[in-house]
Amino acid sequence: MHVLISYDVSTETAAGRRRLRKVAQACQDFGQRVQKSVFECSVNEAQFEEVVRRLVEIIEKTEDSLRVYRLVEPKEKYVQVYGLDGSVDFDEPLVL
Repeated sequence: MHVLISYDVSTETAAGRRRLRKVAQACQDFGQRVQKSVFECSVNEAQFEEVVRRLVEIIEKTEDSLRVYRLVEPKEKYVQVYGLDGSVDFDEPLVL
């Protein structure tokens, strides 16, 4: 399944800046950054539950915001990109 994760972490304190880095790293473990605080992920059900669990453990619910959207398949039919598009097709072979 394809999901979109967006977050807004308060960075007014050192702890907030650490949370921001942790949230970004957790998202990078499951997908790719498409904007500063937005990630697209291609995950199975177990991975979906894992990334959400990790993120909820990191954020401070009284200061931060986390949104997770399941994208309608096929994503290409419903997602329109204007401007820079650094997205990767998760279904194609990765060539380094």
